[in-house]
Amino acid sequence: MMKKKSISSSKASLVLFLCQMISALDVPLDSKLLEELSQPPTITQQSPKDYIVDPRENIVIQCEAKGKPPPSFSWTRNGTHFDIDKDAQVTMKPNSGTLVINIMNGGKAEAYEGVYQCTARNERGAAISNNIVIRPSRSPLWTKEKLEPNQVREGDSLVLHCRPPVGLPPPIIFWMDNAFQRLPQSERVSQGLNGDLYFSNVQPEDTREDYICYARFNHTQTIQQKQPISVKVFSMDSLNDTIAANLSDTDIYGAKPVTERQPILLTPTGSTSTKVELRGNVLLLECIAAGLPTPVIRWIKEGGELPANRTFFENFKKTLKIIEVSEADSGNYKCIARNILGSAHHVISVTVKAAPYWITAPRNLVLSPGEDGTLICRANGNPKPNISWLANGVPIAIAPEDPSRKVDGDTIIFSHVQERSSAVYQCNASNEYGYLLANAFVNILAEPPRILTPANKLYQVIADSPALLDCAYFGSPKPEIEWFKGVKGSILRGNEYVFHDNGTLEIPVAQKDSAGTYTCVARNELGKIQNEVQLEVKDPTMIIKQPEYKVIQRYGQVSFECIIKHDSTLLPTVIWLKDNDELPDDERFLVGKDNLTIMNVTDKDDGTYTCIVNTTLDSVSASAVLTVVAAPPTPAIIYARPNPPFDLELTGQLERSVELSWIPGDENNSPITNFVIEYEDGLHEPGVWHYQTEVPGTQTTVQLKLSPYVNYSFRVIAVNEIGRSQPSEPSEQYLTKSANPDENPSNVQGIGSEPDNLVITWESLKGFQSNGPGLQYKVSWRQKDVDDEWTSVIVANVSKYIVSGTPTFVPYEIKVQALNDLGYAPEPSEVIGHSGEDLPMVAPGNVQVHVINSTLAKVHWDPVPLKTVRGHLQGYKVYYWKVQSLSRRSRRHVEKKILTFRGNKTFGMLPGLEPYSSYKLNVRVVNGKGEGPASPDKVFKTPEGVPSSPSFLKITNPTLDSLTLEWGLPAHPNGVLTSYILKFQPINNTHELGPLVEIRIPANESSLILKNLNYSTRYKFYFNAQTSVGSGSQITEEAVTIMDEAGILRPAVGAGKVQPLYPRIRNVTTAAAETYANISWEYEGPDHANFYVEYGVAGSKEDWKKEIVNGSRSFFVLKGLTPGTAYKVRVGAEGLSGFRSSEDVFETGPAMASRQVDIATQGWFIGLMCAVALLILILLIVCFIRRNKGGKYPVKEKEDAHADPEIQPMKEDDGTFGEYSDAEDHKPLKKGSRTPSDRTVKKEDSDDSLVDYGEGVNGQFNEDGSFIGQYSGKKEKEPAEGNESSEAPSPVNAMNSFV
Repeated sequence: MMKKKSISSSKASLVLFLCQMISALDVPLDSKLLEELSQPPTITQQSPKDYIVDPRENIVIQCEAKGKPPPSFSWTRNGTHFDIDKDAQVTMKPNSGTLVINIMNGGKAEAYEGVYQCTARNERGAAISNNIVIRPSRSPLWTKEKLEPNQVREGDSLVLHCRPPVGLPPPIIFWMDNAFQRLPQSERVSQGLNGDLYFSNVQPEDTREDYICYARFNHTQTIQQKQPISVKVFSMDSLNDTIAANLSDTDIYGAKPVTERQPILLTPTGSTSTKVELRGNVLLLECIAAGLPTPVIRWIKEGGELPANRTFFENFKKTLKIIEVSEADSGNYKCIARNILGSAHHVISVTVKAAPYWITAPRNLVLSPGEDGTLICRANGNPKPNISWLANGVPIAIAPEDPSRKVDGDTIIFSHVQERSSAVYQCNASNEYGYLLANAFVNILAEPPRILTPANKLYQVIADSPALLDCAYFGSPKPEIEWFKGVKGSILRGNEYVFHDNGTLEIPVAQKDSAGTYTCVARNELGKIQNEVQLEVKDPTMIIKQPEYKVIQRYGQVSFECIIKHDSTLLPTVIWLKDNDELPDDERFLVGKDNLTIMNVTDKDDGTYTCIVNTTLDSVSASAVLTVVAAPPTPAIIYARPNPPFDLELTGQLERSVELSWIPGDENNSPITNFVIEYEDGLHEPGVWHYQTEVPGTQTTVQLKLSPYVNYSFRVIAVNEIGRSQPSEPSEQYLTKSANPDENPSNVQGIGSEPDNLVITWESLKGFQSNGPGLQYKVSWRQKDVDDEWTSVIVANVSKYIVSGTPTFVPYEIKVQALNDLGYAPEPSEVIGHSGEDLPMVAPGNVQVHVINSTLAKVHWDPVPLKTVRGHLQGYKVYYWKVQSLSRRSRRHVEKKILTFRGNKTFGMLPGLEPYSSYKLNVRVVNGKGEGPASPDKVFKTPEGVPSSPSFLKITNPTLDSLTLEWGLPAHPNGVLTSYILKFQPINNTHELGPLVEIRIPANESSLILKNLNYSTRYKFYFNAQTSVGSGSQITEEAVTIMDEAGILRPAVGAGKVQPLYPRIRNVTTAAAETYANISWEYEGPDHANFYVEYGVAGSKEDWKKEIVNGSRSFFVLKGLTPGTAYKVRVGAEGLSGFRSSEDVFETGPAMASRQVDIATQGWFIGLMCAVALLILILLIVCFIRRNKGGKYPVKEKEDAHADPEIQPMKEDDGTFGEYSDAEDHKPLKKGSRTPSDRTVKKEDSDDSLVDYGEGVNGQFNEDGSFIGQYSGKKEKEPAEGNESSEAPSPVNAMNSFV
């Protein structure tokens, strides 16, 4: 079809250039082809950029590359050539660039620190690796320091500093005691990210002398130990006793009791701090607070929400962990530490920077001489990275000039390349946080065409299905592909063929006449080649006699038929299934060539039987149901479905009609009510039967209307009151003549999927509606209300056509007309469609808000011009959100609410507003594409409302004639409080109410002492708050004045408090572990209450589980819980109907690794220990005898008994701590087991473990965490003479497996 407008020469050249760039060659992954083509080097494997190595093992720096011819390798170190031939310790692997530096035979890792880079080179270019920084790991000794004992008063905070030595990589820190047992941590005691141990408040049980900090260095498998730290906690009772013993009776003494303190932050200090993290890393923020009771930590993000699915809380919520951080995670994060006395907070300003990351990495480019192409290198980061180019490893500014190459920022443009232009280009994107380096080669090839598809390949398809004929090719320049049919056939064109870019020819609907020889020709300016393939079109497989529904009496015999028709050249296989599964392995089932027979039928044979016919090209199936019934006990009249009609005959054949007659079958004692006639179209849908018509049961002939180009077969089904008969045998076939289509496609629609297209769809005609071969569609369209001609296109038998380049959302007249080889269908009717929608352009204007009352507002806006909607107007959306409460003046993030108003409505009501609050809203227009821009935010305020009830009312300090009332502010003031209203009245013993007294209290008060009350009298109080609008809901409470003054002085539990009229349980708290949870609560009410605990899985509808608490304890341990599961819990009191606490929710810890049985209880271990004990006893006897005879022992052994408690290396053979040396004394120490800081050796020490810190472990652990198994590790060289290094030796001891 000719275009109406020509393209200017400049635009044409641009289009040609872009097409040439896009047409860069793809080299097929054909092994034989790849072996023959030259290719520049490509780096396939290399070591990481930051490579920390074990100083005791050989250093392997990887560099692997491929290319044709195979590349050679060279290395630089610290920017200069590294001559490996001059260093006997360095070798390069054969046919590889990988370096092996021999450390185990005399080399020192420190001597090979540096920056290494590998170059792979052949005649077509040079590729380079990343800069690989080699650094040996380091594990220095702990700096010796004098540690003073920590003496702390009970309830005070405490920080035990670890200050580990700086290693490479940094060590992992953990705290244990002298027996290698993990120090318990909780909300009160926990380890910070810096390794220090923090106590929010100390308790007497914290007193101990063996707080030990350990540092594990992973690469050297070494653990260093800090000297033990002593902590002594003085309780107030013991301190008072000490003071009393040192003062006279006349002195005033006594320490203050443990006082509760509001939270203060131990770390971080101050009110604000900053943190910078890199994109993709894990963000860790920490807040640890002191206070009594122990503060609870809560995290929020100011002005936003914590990211879902990426946020985790660790260390009892003291650490906020966000994984895979991005720039969107930047912002202010606030931690809030709170207890009953108050709160403290700290704001951490987080900035997320980014090392460079790829947007578009450069890709290899294969071009032919004279072609154009581009290399594009685009990266992003924060700050934005700098892009620099290298050619064959040399900065492009000083590389040999190439006239075909032009560098334009992040793009290299190649024009009219020549073979000498082949090279490897490197793109380096870098900023202050890192760099990216990518190699991409430009390979200039001049190759004649090659066809990779085997010659004379045979393709077989079923008729009326698609056929795909391959012609895989390669050449440079890219060859043009043409297809021919037959030896001297013309080139294939037209809509009946689809030509794919990879050379494949597709025949959408292969017919019998499509079979034959097809020739593929590939040609470029360097040559021409052709290849022939064969196509065979097979007849479809059909089941011409399907299995039929059967009803059989128990113990009878039944047979299902499955007669098939198939292409003579295909070998079919028949499989029978029962209920979509294999047939039972039972000799009663007999499978014949065309049937399945079941002998001696039983009830379990009832079901659906399916016959499946498979060939190498297609598969068909048919099913029938078998119903097994019991034999009738006595003969009776059998009412059954009629037998099928027979002797079907066709007469009076015309082009559009035929007469069908038949003979009815036996009625089986129930008259036939009607006959159903069905037809099969053997040409278009073989094996599928369709309803044609039905006639009364007295009629045995019918005149049938026919459609053109249908191969008809008919069958008849008789129907009576019992049911339908089996279908009759099919009639003879009758093929009607072809004709023009009678009808056009239905449901024609035009809806754009993009702003610049129109997608025309329709429901295709069924096979028999085509009326002839060669069914196609003529699709026509033109813009409505524009004087324009119809544009038409004829398409194959599809149901969609896309018109591109249309204006946005304009109406089109559309029509789709069917045609076949004989002509067109009648002229179709026109439908109106629209091209694609785009987002609306403007926002609604003149937005006005009318506040109706404190919870309801009405919003108005002007409609937007329909031309700016650019789509179907669906309505308007109003976004509104609360900015702040006017009574509290505090801002908090609130999710925006959205109301949608359909159609062209220009007003709407905003319900559910909060009184006395400031709101914002904006309005947006909506079409089928989405939402348009928002209108400017409109601010409005709601008036005051009545307040909610006060948050609490407590009555305390009863005397003979007074009570003290304390209350809390309403949770929702809904305005400015003007006063409180207190009403009260006495209640006598018969529960009758006395006169009501009312008192108005100023709004700034929070307590009141009521005086002049009657002694020993019960009062009922009604209390509510007021704003200028009116009174809010009230809260009630009852209390009793005491009988006499003795009640004040009596030191009973609860003295000074008014006992509530009704019992209550409050402050339910949980502390959960892996499979259990501690539940505690506070109770106010009658003594000797019997409690119970109810619990269940949170969110589950299952009944609550109930556990009885023994005695009147206020705590209980729930056991047998599932790890990693959220539970709900509540506490109640027996005998008090409906009296329970509010629900609390907790989550058990994740499942830990399974533990094995303690070997200390195993028989073999006990026997081994007995043998060892016997041997030690014999040695002691020998030593005793020698001492009595005057034997001498060196003083050195006594000195060794008092070795430094610092951690010592471990020997491989016995798992004990061996020798070590430091910078002051390098003399080897006596071999022996590690002794604890109290200079004693305990046998139990070898059974203890660090399993709670384990990464990998050779031993196993008991329920209490004790160690089972043997210590193991690598062999280590003896310490070198002299002061060459301050690092610790690197033995592996029992602790290597625990962190």
